[in-house]
Amino acid sequence: MAKSTTSHVLSDRDQIEAISKRVKRAQGQLGAVSRMLEEGRSCDEIVIQMSAVSKAINTAAFTLISASLKECIVEGKTNSDAVTEKLQKLFLSLA
Repeated sequence: MAKSTTSHVLSDRDQIEAISKRVKRAQGQLGAVSRMLEEGRSCDEIVIQMSAVSKAINTAAFTLISASLKECIVEGKTNSDAVTEKLQKLFLSLA
């Protein structure tokens, strides 16, 4: 008997690409933070850049969760309620 799982793997290629671009942008911003620290830039400038990194990562995570919820609802899988509940918990963990 197969074990039921509450995990979901995003299959929407457009969403995966958009999320990947956001993560790569955040990587670049994080690299900028490191350089700014090494260069002795002001706290204000560094914190603003860190805020941009945080926003990019959170937006990527929210996009991943919402796209997964959409797929889960549209696919109507037998375990969609459990997956939806798990995704909602992930969403709340970011709030």
